[in-house]
Amino acid sequence: MAPTGGFVLEPPGVRRAAHVVVAPREVLMGRRTILLIAALLAAVLGVVLVFLYADNARKEGFENQTLVKVIVAKSEIAAGTTGAAASGAGAFEEKEIPQEAAAATALSDATPLQDLVALTTIFPGQQIISQQWGTAGQLTRLPLPEGKIALSLQLGDPERVAGFVSPGSTVAIFATGGPRVRTLLAGVTVIGVGATGLNSAPTPEGEQQTSSAILTLALTQAEAEKIIYAQGGAAGSTYTGLYFALMDDKSEVTPNDPGVDDTNLFR
Repeated sequence: MAPTGGFVLEPPGVRRAAHVVVAPREVLMGRRTILLIAALLAAVLGVVLVFLYADNARKEGFENQTLVKVIVAKSEIAAGTTGAAASGAGAFEEKEIPQEAAAATALSDATPLQDLVALTTIFPGQQIISQQWGTAGQLTRLPLPEGKIALSLQLGDPERVAGFVSPGSTVAIFATGGPRVRTLLAGVTVIGVGATGLNSAPTPEGEQQTSSAILTLALTQAEAEKIIYAQGGAAGSTYTGLYFALMDDKSEVTPNDPGVDDTNLFR
């Protein structure tokens, strides 16, 4: 229809479409929401990829190793607890570990322990080994190998391999504090580990709390005398301290070697 007086007359029944104007702020908020959702999805995807990578790396690390099944303590088992009670409380769990990491007397099944009692406190994560268990009558005495004597000594965390030594472990012992660091003994069996305690130690900055534990070893008389002497237990002792190193069946340690001092430290 022709315009009349500057106005356009629409045919009857015809309506113009409404024009919606979106404010720039609303557009910006919508874009931010989309970006936030995309960032969250990317984060979730990243976590999943990291998990898959770590799991794959763990599996590849075990591919070339022989795995064995052992049982470990899932919760603390107090001395005197029967195997049956520990099993009933769910204190054992099965794990597959590389054969090299398994203790020589590690158990793969708790059935033989049902009528025995724990001779010492067993802490979570420790492998269950036969030396930790015995009859109720053995609770008052340590499971000593024939011909050996028991000797206890107190060591700090670094000197006892940061707490990785447990009953049944085999260790090498180094003498320190003298003119040389020397290997004192190798192949020594640990038959008991006491609870960790805190001690005050003087430092240039003042007293500091350090942790230590008492370890009990099965030794011959001559070995016990060497350890006591190396700890400074006699007048004129040249050495004043000990360090333990954890061993397995493939460890190579040479006792009575010349040791290390300033003359051969960097050779």
